[in-house]
Amino acid sequence: MHFPRARGSRRVQRRLERPRMAAGRRAGPGAALVIAALSLTPPARAATCPPTPDTLSLPAGWCAQVFAHGLGAARHLAVGPGGTVYLITDGPARTAEPPFPAVDGRGPIIALQDRDGDGRADAGFRFGATGGTGLALTGTALFIGENLRVLRYALDRQSGWPVGSAAVVVSGFPDQRQHAAKSIALDGRGGLYVNVGAPSNACQEVDRRPGSPGLDPCPERDAQAGIWRYEATRTGQRHPADGTAQARGVRNALALAWRKTDETLYALQHGRDQLGGLWPAYFDAQANAEKPAEELLRLAPGSDFGWPYCYFDPALDQRVLAPEYGGDGRRVGRCGAYPRPLLALPAHLAPNALAFDDDERLPPPYRGGALVALHGSWNRAPLPQAGYAIAFVPFTRQGAAGSSRTFAGEFAGRDPIRDPGAARYRPGGVAIGPDGAVYVGDSRQGRIWRLWAPRAVAE
Repeated sequence: MHFPRARGSRRVQRRLERPRMAAGRRAGPGAALVIAALSLTPPARAATCPPTPDTLSLPAGWCAQVFAHGLGAARHLAVGPGGTVYLITDGPARTAEPPFPAVDGRGPIIALQDRDGDGRADAGFRFGATGGTGLALTGTALFIGENLRVLRYALDRQSGWPVGSAAVVVSGFPDQRQHAAKSIALDGRGGLYVNVGAPSNACQEVDRRPGSPGLDPCPERDAQAGIWRYEATRTGQRHPADGTAQARGVRNALALAWRKTDETLYALQHGRDQLGGLWPAYFDAQANAEKPAEELLRLAPGSDFGWPYCYFDPALDQRVLAPEYGGDGRRVGRCGAYPRPLLALPAHLAPNALAFDDDERLPPPYRGGALVALHGSWNRAPLPQAGYAIAFVPFTRQGAAGSSRTFAGEFAGRDPIRDPGAARYRPGGVAIGPDGAVYVGDSRQGRIWRLWAPRAVAE
């Protein structure tokens, strides 16, 4: 995947940096950094590693093993202080392999433990009634983001299993066919943040119809296409009346996380679709595959990122006016007033989860950075589909710094991928455990991997 030189700015990164490279210099103000490819040569494994499963490619010195399998379509993950891994699923797994471990109970939410310390789950408990995407953990409370509400479960301090029924923290979210998933984040100060995706592609008069103009102003921005803040300790809150809009003009941000180091909320936005299909006079097949960018955003209170009026063009290195609102692929118009992303990923990679190494448990050069689960594209034809990886974004205490690169790849298992249905695995969640192990969940076969660096290598 290649991008042309950015005009009037820094050169756009053309190749994904390999994991051995340093984190890089701090980016200048407003710089758009680009992951330009998502592949790497598998490095030699550490002597203490077992055979790498599923032909995954890993950073030098890292190991991998299957922690659990066949659990359902994995979405977000969280790991408790004692090592209990919590997973939410949104459907059954498509797998011919037998599930493991044996799990008690029923439901789409799963708590998993490795009691014998061999790196594989050997005990688990299912609970909940409705699946979803969002999951966040604080102390002995587990928050769940279903499509129409956010729930809170109390957890037993010793077993890690839920105690009693769930409390409804927020409800009243619109019932929508597109972008209904609710990702959530906690700030540790009583704030609960909820992504409410846009119910359309670009707020057209007729959604996804070629040539249909956009509604101006777009009414979807009133209670959707943004991030809302609620009180984590309250129950019975209703959207949007009891919340505060943290950020507007965000099409859909499944990857949402609070970074403790700088006390800031971050998200990765899924960019719009079908520029070429809806507006062929301005965009050819190549532009349709490579535009717009997926964006890493710093969600300051009251921020606005311009959806649906604008999108970020990685080739032009700026926000430009959407064709539904008078754009021609180059015109900036009102879009110059909206903030730039911190990072611009290639189009359609579907960043679905974000995890910060706030406690600096990862070894250098990954310490203090962020990991992103790229679910993989469906609409990059005629180019091969891309993504299907865990990406690394370096951070300093001040924020994003330097170029991005693949952390773990080859989840799809076949190259090139022309159809996402051909992908063997698709990362849907990522979390960092208290021991520095990285957990990755898969939405295709319900697999969870545990990735770790042996201490002799990590130090």
